[in-house]
Amino acid sequence: MRIDDFRNQLAAPAEASVAAAADQPSNDPAYVAKATKASVEFERFFISHMLRTMRSSTRAMADEDSVFNNRVNQDMQDMADDILAGNLAGQRAFGIADAILRQLAPDAKPVKS
Repeated sequence: MRIDDFRNQLAAPAEASVAAAADQPSNDPAYVAKATKASVEFERFFISHMLRTMRSSTRAMADEDSVFNNRVNQDMQDMADDILAGNLAGQRAFGIADAILRQLAPDAKPVKS
């Protein structure tokens, strides 16, 4: 088997799944529900990653005796950041989920989750 054959074999399932998603009617309630859930989860992930990066930057720039450099409550702060990210994504505060949903299901009516 040649390497080109192997690449084509790997690319075929991915192209087929993209084509199957493109054939999905954008006003089907089941599809819209799945797309909404996925887009809100992506927004939650994005916000969580942004908060985690901001917190680590703050820790890196803080002085040794700063309250921001204290590792005692780091786990609780990370958990609070994840909860905050989930709440913000549920409210679609950043608009990322809405933008993704407009791409996946342009004919769907926007529904808050």
